[in-house]
Amino acid sequence: MGLFPAYIENGIQSQATKKQVIPKEYGMDFETGQLTGEIVEGLEAVKVWIWLALQIPRYRHYIYTWDYGNEFEDLMGRSYTKEYIESQARRMTEDCLFINENIRGISDFSADMEKDVLTISFTAETIYGDIDFKQHMIV
Repeated sequence: MGLFPAYIENGIQSQATKKQVIPKEYGMDFETGQLTGEIVEGLEAVKVWIWLALQIPRYRHYIYTWDYGNEFEDLMGRSYTKEYIESQARRMTEDCLFINENIRGISDFSADMEKDVLTISFTAETIYGDIDFKQHMIV
């Protein structure tokens, strides 16, 4: 029996036993989108997670939560200015990536849209190091 009520002691114990789990993902060839058959950890696993999150449209597939994926399709078919597209693409990218606790921020963001291809590039600041990222997406 402890000195504090059970709900406080359980909270203290769960905070004390909470460890940082090293992320693991299946390795991926980013050129082809095919799995490599190996398991990657740490920085490379976060890179795979980012790539996948930027490929999956949000709210479309029941297998993913509503927090996972992107909303870049909302930019399609409109004649927005370059500045508006860049600001919205940055916001959408942040919404997509910041659900991952390993990602601290993004910097050096740029976005460009030509017809139905959105190209974004940025540096993801993670707890394992920085990842330079450039991706072309058909929206």
